[in-house]
Amino acid sequence: MWEFRRDAASLTGQERQRLEGLFVRVPELRRLYEIKGRFKRIFDTAKDRRRAAYRLCALEVDALDAGLDLSAFFRTYDRWQDEILAYFDRRQTSAAVEGINNKARVIVKRSYGLKTAGSLWTRLILDLNWGKRLIGRTIEGARSLVAGFKALFAGAGA
Repeated sequence: MWEFRRDAASLTGQERQRLEGLFVRVPELRRLYEIKGRFKRIFDTAKDRRRAAYRLCALEVDALDAGLDLSAFFRTYDRWQDEILAYFDRRQTSAAVEGINNKARVIVKRSYGLKTAGSLWTRLILDLNWGKRLIGRTIEGARSLVAGFKALFAGAGA
């Protein structure tokens, strides 16, 4: 399934063979994979919202013709069409913020028992792999950070 999730252009020869094997076992997935690729290309190449809307409409028709039930997706698209098409005005998304929010929700669920907001914040920093940015690449940076933590916790216990 990993190959199914990736763009066809980025697959190696061996990965393409595995993908073809998947299509042999489940032939219906080939058309869905093609529709997924077209969807990505719309967001990568459409010049403006009008062209994007036209191409997304054509994609919906082709998905229906192929017998794919993507009605839930297209209902969501219809409900948020203006907001989705706004992407094509400036090519800006809130994906980074949404990713951090999602990660924070997961951490809150996994962090049952953490006693302080500081512990939660540290967990968020580590899970976002920002530790390297905060610590730096040197042992001295790590030592300095540990000394800061010690001072912080010593002050908290007083």
